[in-house]
Amino acid sequence: MPITEAKVHTPLTIKQWIENLPLLSARLRLRLPQERDALWIEPAVSDPHVSLMTGSIPHPYPPGHAALWIENSKTQLAAGTSLNLIIERQADNIGLGVIGLHFNHDTEIGYWLAPEFWQHGYATEAADRLLSFAFDHLGIHTVIAGAFMENFASLAVQKKLGFRFLREEEKEFSARGRRRHLVQVITQKDHLDHRSKNSGCAGSAGLDAAPTKTIFAVAAALIDADGRVLLAQRPQNKPMAGLWEFPGGKVTLQETPEAALIRELKEELDIDTSTSCLAPIAFASHRYPDFHLLMPLYACRVWQGTPRPQEGQTLAWIKPARLMDYPMPPADIPLIPLLRDLL
Repeated sequence: MPITEAKVHTPLTIKQWIENLPLLSARLRLRLPQERDALWIEPAVSDPHVSLMTGSIPHPYPPGHAALWIENSKTQLAAGTSLNLIIERQADNIGLGVIGLHFNHDTEIGYWLAPEFWQHGYATEAADRLLSFAFDHLGIHTVIAGAFMENFASLAVQKKLGFRFLREEEKEFSARGRRRHLVQVITQKDHLDHRSKNSGCAGSAGLDAAPTKTIFAVAAALIDADGRVLLAQRPQNKPMAGLWEFPGGKVTLQETPEAALIRELKEELDIDTSTSCLAPIAFASHRYPDFHLLMPLYACRVWQGTPRPQEGQTLAWIKPARLMDYPMPPADIPLIPLLRDLL
């Protein structure tokens, strides 16, 4: 069932929500909860530093409640009322916390992290990725967020992401163990603000939004005689280690995109090709936390030599239908449907 809120894009069905998961960012994976997550969720939210800063997590936390929350999340997903995701670090698959969208009269984003993972930018990175999914794929127009006045960390995250002040409310939060009135700050972010912030277009970029540098890179979809596409897995000594990507790299000031790609394919894979063998088919424009990436993708079917890893990467030839089975950097993911249509 699609979301019924005012739509900016054609929203995905719930089945398509699931097909688009997990959501990947530079360091994180946002995935659906699994039964095993209860083992670390329960002690994490039993910490009052976590539970008392939320409006829905009870304190003290009842034993076994994490498993119940996971089951409820499945029900809410099937009904289209909430999308709850685990925030997981890609490097070691450790669960850091939970983030979710809740679809009532307003669409609200909520999140928490275990205290040992605070002050690393994880909440900002996770929320930015989920907001992109909400605005670009779910047809959401406006998202609100709430935080208690004393929750300075969460308010800072919302400010960094471009939320703007909406109102203050006094509400009763019985989940805190007793009924009490607490002041809650409500902030709001809309689709146009988000698109402006992430595309570099003129307009409001959010309160105190730091300008980001743009990196110009280039990539190749090498296609063999069987219609398979070559992916390279980033080695452990590089950012976004373990993710699969199209071979390529940065374009220098002295290079054309084609010249840069020819050089990168030689350096990375020890193969030779020419400009006439490169056909531009798509481009990625994606805002990472520290930079904005602009990356054209070229299809290449003709080259000399056999691709061999020269920089410690792992290579795999993948059928187009299976490309989404391989976790990729966020910038690469939107290129997959375009490439599958071509092939």
